[in-house]
Amino acid sequence: MRLPIASYGRNDCFALVALLAVLAFGALAAAEVGHVWWMRLLALPPALAAIPIIWFFRDPDRSIPQGVGQLVSPADGVVADIGVVHDEDYLCCDALRIGIFLSPLNVHVNRSPLKGTVEHVRYRPGGFGPAFLAEAADRNESCAIGLRSLENDSLRVLVRQVVGAVARRIVCPLEPGDQLERGERFGMIKFGSRTELWIPTAVGFEL
Repeated sequence: MRLPIASYGRNDCFALVALLAVLAFGALAAAEVGHVWWMRLLALPPALAAIPIIWFFRDPDRSIPQGVGQLVSPADGVVADIGVVHDEDYLCCDALRIGIFLSPLNVHVNRSPLKGTVEHVRYRPGGFGPAFLAEAADRNESCAIGLRSLENDSLRVLVRQVVGAVARRIVCPLEPGDQLERGERFGMIKFGSRTELWIPTAVGFEL
Protein backbone atom coordinates (compact mmCIF):
# COMPACT_ATOMS: atom_id res chain seq x y z
CA MET A 1 0.00 0.00 0.00
CA ARG A 2 1.55 3.32 -1.08
CA LEU A 3 2.01 5.88 1.69
CA PRO A 4 0.08 8.97 0.46
CA ILE A 5 2.84 11.37 1.56
CA ALA A 6 5.09 12.95 -1.07
CA SER A 7 8.44 11.14 -1.12
CA TYR A 8 10.18 14.50 -1.78
CA GLY A 9 8.93 15.85 1.55
CA ARG A 10 8.51 12.73 3.66
CA ASN A 11 11.49 13.42 5.94
CA ASP A 12 10.35 17.02 6.51
CA CYS A 13 6.81 15.90 7.25
CA PHE A 14 7.81 13.19 9.71
CA ALA A 15 10.32 15.45 11.47
CA LEU A 16 7.79 18.25 11.94
CA VAL A 17 5.06 15.88 13.11
CA ALA A 18 7.49 14.18 15.52
CA LEU A 19 8.48 17.55 16.98
CA LEU A 20 4.84 18.51 17.47
CA ALA A 21 4.13 15.11 19.06
CA VAL A 22 6.96 15.67 21.55
CA LEU A 23 5.52 19.07 22.46
CA ALA A 24 2.02 17.64 22.86
CA PHE A 25 3.10 14.71 25.02
CA GLY A 26 5.39 17.01 27.00
CA ALA A 27 2.42 19.21 27.88
CA LEU A 28 0.40 16.16 28.93
CA ALA A 29 3.26 14.86 31.07
CA ALA A 30 3.70 18.25 32.74
CA ALA A 31 -0.02 18.32 33.51
CA GLU A 32 0.20 14.90 35.18
CA VAL A 33 3.28 15.77 37.21
CA GLY A 34 1.88 19.08 38.37
CA HIS A 35 -1.67 17.74 38.77
CA VAL A 36 -2.93 20.80 36.89
CA TRP A 37 -5.73 19.73 34.56
CA TRP A 38 -5.79 22.88 32.44
CA MET A 39 -2.19 22.28 31.32
CA ARG A 40 -3.53 19.44 29.20
CA LEU A 41 -5.01 22.10 26.93
CA LEU A 42 -1.46 23.09 25.98
CA ALA A 43 -1.22 19.81 24.05
CA LEU A 44 -3.97 20.89 21.65
CA PRO A 45 -2.08 23.52 19.57
CA PRO A 46 0.79 21.21 18.53
CA ALA A 47 -1.61 18.33 17.94
CA LEU A 48 -3.81 20.47 15.70
CA ALA A 49 -0.77 21.94 13.92
CA ALA A 50 0.17 18.46 12.70
CA ILE A 51 -2.97 18.29 10.57
CA PRO A 52 -2.10 21.07 8.06
CA ILE A 53 1.47 19.75 7.81
CA ILE A 54 0.30 16.28 6.82
CA TRP A 55 -2.27 17.86 4.49
CA PHE A 56 0.42 19.93 2.74
CA PHE A 57 2.67 16.94 2.08
CA ARG A 58 -0.13 14.66 0.85
CA ASP A 59 0.37 12.98 -2.53
CA PRO A 60 -2.84 11.45 -3.88
CA ASP A 61 -2.95 9.39 -7.06
CA ARG A 62 -4.37 11.14 -10.12
CA SER A 63 -6.22 9.77 -13.15
CA ILE A 64 -3.94 10.83 -16.01
CA PRO A 65 -5.69 11.52 -19.37
CA GLN A 66 -4.24 9.39 -22.15
CA GLY A 67 -3.97 10.00 -25.88
CA VAL A 68 -1.26 11.07 -28.29
CA GLY A 69 -0.82 14.84 -28.41
CA GLN A 70 -2.34 15.62 -25.03
CA LEU A 71 -0.61 17.74 -22.41
CA VAL A 72 -1.58 17.61 -18.75
CA SER A 73 -1.13 20.18 -16.02
CA PRO A 74 2.25 20.00 -14.25
CA ALA A 75 0.63 20.98 -10.93
CA ASP A 76 -2.56 21.18 -8.90
CA GLY A 77 -3.72 24.76 -8.38
CA VAL A 78 -5.42 27.73 -9.98
CA VAL A 79 -4.55 29.12 -13.41
CA ALA A 80 -3.43 32.61 -12.43
CA ASP A 81 -2.39 34.03 -15.80
CA ILE A 82 -1.90 33.13 -19.46
CA GLY A 83 0.34 35.11 -21.79
CA VAL A 84 2.88 34.98 -24.58
CA VAL A 85 6.57 35.20 -23.63
CA HIS A 86 9.88 34.59 -25.36
CA ASP A 87 12.31 31.92 -24.21
CA GLU A 88 15.97 32.23 -25.19
CA ASP A 89 17.43 29.31 -23.22
CA TYR A 90 15.64 26.19 -24.45
CA LEU A 91 12.61 26.73 -26.70
CA CYS A 92 14.25 29.69 -28.48
CA CYS A 93 10.89 31.02 -29.65
CA ASP A 94 7.67 32.68 -28.49
CA ALA A 95 5.68 30.51 -26.14
CA LEU A 96 2.29 30.44 -24.46
CA ARG A 97 2.96 30.61 -20.72
CA ILE A 98 0.32 29.14 -18.41
CA GLY A 99 0.96 30.22 -14.81
CA ILE A 100 -0.50 28.02 -12.06
CA PHE A 101 -0.62 29.29 -8.48
CA LEU A 102 -0.39 26.73 -5.68
CA SER A 103 -1.59 27.85 -2.26
CA PRO A 104 -0.43 26.01 0.89
CA LEU A 105 -3.69 24.03 0.67
CA ASN A 106 -2.89 22.53 -2.75
CA VAL A 107 -0.97 19.35 -3.54
CA HIS A 108 2.58 20.52 -4.27
CA VAL A 109 3.93 17.55 -6.21
CA ASN A 110 4.89 18.43 -9.80
CA ARG A 111 4.14 16.14 -12.75
CA SER A 112 5.40 15.82 -16.29
CA PRO A 113 2.96 17.33 -18.84
CA LEU A 114 3.94 14.75 -21.48
CA LYS A 115 5.81 11.53 -22.13
CA GLY A 116 9.25 12.81 -22.93
CA THR A 117 12.98 13.12 -22.37
CA VAL A 118 14.58 15.75 -20.15
CA GLU A 119 16.91 17.83 -22.30
CA HIS A 120 17.39 20.95 -20.20
CA VAL A 121 17.52 21.72 -16.46
CA ARG A 122 18.43 25.20 -15.25
CA TYR A 123 18.28 26.59 -11.72
CA ARG A 124 18.07 30.36 -11.34
CA PRO A 125 18.46 32.21 -8.01
CA GLY A 126 16.04 35.01 -7.22
CA GLY A 127 13.63 36.55 -4.75
CA PHE A 128 10.59 35.29 -2.85
CA GLY A 129 7.68 37.49 -3.96
CA PRO A 130 4.00 36.40 -3.94
CA ALA A 131 3.70 33.45 -6.34
CA PHE A 132 0.22 34.41 -7.58
CA LEU A 133 1.67 37.45 -9.36
CA ALA A 134 2.89 37.06 -12.95
CA GLU A 135 5.97 39.13 -12.06
CA ALA A 136 7.08 36.31 -9.77
CA ALA A 137 8.01 34.31 -12.85
CA ASP A 138 10.75 36.79 -13.71
CA ARG A 139 11.94 37.74 -10.23
CA ASN A 140 11.69 34.67 -8.02
CA GLU A 141 14.00 31.72 -7.60
CA SER A 142 13.12 29.04 -10.16
CA CYS A 143 14.07 25.85 -11.91
CA ALA A 144 13.30 25.31 -15.61
CA ILE A 145 12.94 21.83 -17.11
CA GLY A 146 12.96 21.37 -20.89
CA LEU A 147 11.19 18.28 -22.24
CA ARG A 148 11.10 16.76 -25.74
CA SER A 149 8.09 14.59 -26.52
CA LEU A 150 8.69 10.90 -27.19
CA GLU A 151 5.47 10.82 -29.23
CA ASN A 152 6.31 13.82 -31.41
CA ASP A 153 10.02 14.53 -31.77
CA SER A 154 9.38 18.09 -32.97
CA LEU A 155 7.44 19.02 -29.82
CA ARG A 156 9.31 20.58 -26.91
CA VAL A 157 7.83 22.21 -23.80
CA LEU A 158 9.20 23.93 -20.72
CA VAL A 159 8.06 23.48 -17.13
CA ARG A 160 9.17 26.03 -14.54
CA GLN A 161 9.04 25.60 -10.77
CA VAL A 162 8.90 29.03 -9.13
CA VAL A 163 9.07 29.68 -5.38
CA GLY A 164 6.71 32.05 -3.59
CA ALA A 165 6.64 34.21 -0.48
CA VAL A 166 6.32 31.18 1.79
CA ALA A 167 7.94 28.48 -0.33
CA ARG A 168 11.71 28.54 -0.02
CA ARG A 169 12.81 25.22 -1.48
CA ILE A 170 12.55 23.66 -4.93
CA VAL A 171 12.99 19.90 -5.23
CA CYS A 172 13.98 18.77 -8.73
CA PRO A 173 16.20 15.67 -8.96
CA LEU A 174 15.97 15.52 -12.78
CA GLU A 175 18.99 15.43 -15.07
CA PRO A 176 19.29 15.62 -18.87
CA GLY A 177 18.59 12.22 -20.36
CA ASP A 178 15.93 11.21 -17.82
CA GLN A 179 12.66 9.98 -19.31
CA LEU A 180 9.23 10.70 -17.84
CA GLU A 181 5.77 9.34 -18.47
CA ARG A 182 2.83 11.71 -18.89
CA GLY A 183 1.69 12.64 -15.39
CA GLU A 184 4.73 11.13 -13.69
CA ARG A 185 5.88 12.83 -10.48
CA PHE A 186 9.23 14.57 -10.78
CA GLY A 187 9.56 17.00 -7.84
CA MET A 188 7.79 19.53 -5.65
CA ILE A 189 7.99 23.05 -4.22
CA LYS A 190 7.59 23.31 -0.48
CA PHE A 191 4.99 25.62 1.10
CA GLY A 192 3.19 27.70 -1.54
CA SER A 193 4.49 28.25 -5.04
CA ARG A 194 3.95 28.70 -8.77
CA THR A 195 4.38 26.21 -11.62
CA GLU A 196 4.40 27.21 -15.28
CA LEU A 197 3.92 25.35 -18.54
CA TRP A 198 5.45 26.96 -21.65
CA ILE A 199 4.24 25.74 -25.06
CA PRO A 200 5.65 27.10 -28.35
CA THR A 201 2.95 29.26 -30.00
CA ALA A 202 3.75 27.72 -33.41
CA VAL A 203 2.54 24.32 -32.19
CA GLY A 204 -1.07 25.52 -32.20
CA PHE A 205 -2.38 23.66 -29.17
CA GLU A 206 -6.00 24.09 -28.12
CA LEU A 207 -5.92 25.46 -24.59
